[in-house]
Amino acid sequence: MEERSGRPHGRNRPLTVHQLNELLLICAVVLLVAVAAVRISSRSGLPSLLIYLGIGIALGQDGIGNVAFDDVALTQVIGYAALVVILAEGGLGTKWKEVKPALPSAVVMSTFGVAVSVGITAAGAHYLVGLDWRQALIIGAVVSSTDAAAVFSVLRRVPLPSRLTGILEAESGFNDAPVVILVVAFSTAGPVDSWYVLVGEIALELAIGAAIGLAVGWIGSLGLRSVALPASGLYPIAVMAIAVTAYAAGAMAHGSGFLAVYLAAMIMGNSKLPHWPATRGFADGLGWIAQIGMFVLLGLLVTPHELLDDIWPAIVVGLVLTMVARPASVLLSLLPFRTSMREQVLLSWAGLRGAVPIVLATIPMVGGVDGSDQIFNIVFVLVVLYTLVQGPTLPWVARRLKLGDSGETADLGIESAPLERLRGHLLSVAIPEKSLMHGVEVGELRMPPGAAVTLVVRDGTSFVPQPMTVLQRGDELLVVATDPVRDAAERRLRAVGQGGKLADWLGTGGEPAPRPIPTKARSVPTKARTTTTKPL
Repeated sequence: MEERSGRPHGRNRPLTVHQLNELLLICAVVLLVAVAAVRISSRSGLPSLLIYLGIGIALGQDGIGNVAFDDVALTQVIGYAALVVILAEGGLGTKWKEVKPALPSAVVMSTFGVAVSVGITAAGAHYLVGLDWRQALIIGAVVSSTDAAAVFSVLRRVPLPSRLTGILEAESGFNDAPVVILVVAFSTAGPVDSWYVLVGEIALELAIGAAIGLAVGWIGSLGLRSVALPASGLYPIAVMAIAVTAYAAGAMAHGSGFLAVYLAAMIMGNSKLPHWPATRGFADGLGWIAQIGMFVLLGLLVTPHELLDDIWPAIVVGLVLTMVARPASVLLSLLPFRTSMREQVLLSWAGLRGAVPIVLATIPMVGGVDGSDQIFNIVFVLVVLYTLVQGPTLPWVARRLKLGDSGETADLGIESAPLERLRGHLLSVAIPEKSLMHGVEVGELRMPPGAAVTLVVRDGTSFVPQPMTVLQRGDELLVVATDPVRDAAERRLRAVGQGGKLADWLGTGGEPAPRPIPTKARSVPTKARTTTTKPL
């Protein structure tokens, strides 16, 4: 980091121990401040990306840190690496049962919808702002990718119908791939020969990425379930390594690495891997680190005093994107599907932008495209301003549309930790507010033989339940199940959570009712190693 010049900074000078100490101190302080800022973000309703960008700007040359940084190529490389981790973490947390019904809608929105959004936004940038068509198309492609982290950091306080949640989640995971391909194509030196050739290239890269991601995810999950590693801490490392392998293999095969890593992670996340709570926590932590590092670096890269001339162009392009392009892409994409107007309005307003557009805006800068600095500034201002507008108002819009309270029965939060020496599993079950398990007696759960509720935690107090113990909202249950009945026990718990004590008669369980649990719970040896889990 030096004063700005036309040369890369410090590449030929080795890092001394003293400089390493200073760097570690600065990084640790920044991480602590960023972690503390998450609480402010959760209370204010603002996506945390704005706070992280603010930290980077504060450290930059126009801020208190006075650090001059303009290595665009390094920023792009780190941004790509961070996006791989973020997509892997998002894929691991994606529930297939929620995404599956919304998959056709999400696929159309992330392909055809992206094309509609790019065309309308580019037309607005060309005719209203005065950019040439190449610059306008680049901006249109850059800002057409939604950000899952930004959306769900705002919506975590507003429960939505699972169908809408699945559409938003799958769309944000899928649309990165075609957008990256478009930005790279528009930023190349030569003109695009024909639109059908470009569409064919996009389809081929997506197909290659999808095939590699599915194959790597399936092989990886099969291997992790079949091989017993000597330490539980190795499973999270292996899962993330497999996800990164999917990205690298997809990219080197001239496919979409971003789509490959998301699909591979989603398959592993729905494969009931050993030590899953530890794996999920590890991936979640890596995702936070990736977001913090990427946004702080992007904040360092931007020069605030150079943004003033591009505020109005950013506002105009943002208005076209938010009020015309996004609603039109949602409307046209969802025409073949049953989607009410209220749902379309919410999906249109929930198209928040985040890390991906700012990172993609560095591609034309590295490629030397004319006006790339203005493109980056417009994208940066657009993301910040419209996140400030849409983020805090999104919960209010959901409530006004009467979509903030779906009325659906909440699913149980179930985590599983293997008990290797006992050849069993310890299930941690969280009963949410709307679960129909509320009011059900433990004996009425009718758990399969080999599974039993061994402990109930209520209001911070734990006790051993009796068959007549009535379960309540907010309870956490510890269920011990042997390997053969582990899946059946989880299915039974979810069935009761959805259909109550009459689950089998209502057709919720899908299986014959198992025999009642014994009145005397079998004891579990105290030497068994368990893993503490938390509700989903």
